[in-house]
This record gives sequence, structure tokens and C-alpha cells, in this order.
Amino acid sequence: VQLQAFGGGLVQPGGSLRLSCAASGVIPDYYHIGWFRQAPGKGREFVAAIRWGSGIRYYEDSVRGRFTISKDGAKNTVYLQMNSLTPDDAAVYYCAAGTQYSTTPNGYDYWGQGTLVTVSS
Repeated sequence: VQLQAFGGGLVQPGGSLRLSCAASGVIPDYYHIGWFRQAPGKGREFVAAIRWGSGIRYYEDSVRGRFTISKDGAKNTVYLQMNSLTPDDAAVYYCAAGTQYSTTPNGYDYWGQGTLVTVSS
């Protein structure tokens, strides 16, 4: 599985942005696609994940209600819709794929390159 993340950019506080994670290759139904983010000087933290087959979704508490993870099977793509963005959401965002749900980076086997999200007025 190869992943490519894109869609980052500069957005004002309170604004919205949608990230995409395009996957090449067949994604088994039991795979999970996750989004992580890493701010300067901090570790990579879990944001959200979705089970490819069932569509079950998981969120980190600080983004629940503001971010929505979804998938388009026909396009082999997972999206992260981010609303009500704050400066604390600014980071490099990565998508990853793994066989089991995990909130830790070690739980994922494949990673896309990061896409930078900047939240500033």
C-alpha cells in the first residue's frame, strides 16, 4: 500500500480545510487508515482513524466534533475534514495504514508523506 497525503495549506483560525489521503494498491477491509499530526518540537500524535471495510471511525478527544474522517472506496481515498481550526491544530499531517486500530504510530505499517497545515491570521 502506498499513500499520498495532500490538501494542507494556510487557513485562518475558525476556518476549514480538507485533507486527502490517496492510496494505491488494494486495501483489505480489515485495514485501518489513520491520520496523525506532528507539530514542531512535539511527537507524532493520533488524530483520527477509519476501518476501511466497515467505516467505523475513531477520533482523538480534542478533534471530536470538529474533524470528520471519511472514505471513498471508489477513489481509494480517505478524507479528513477539519472545521473550527485553531492554532493548536497547526502541524504536519500524515496518513498511515495498518492492520489494526491503533492510536500510536508504531501500530501502522505504511505512511504517506506529510502535508503542512498552518493556522494563522
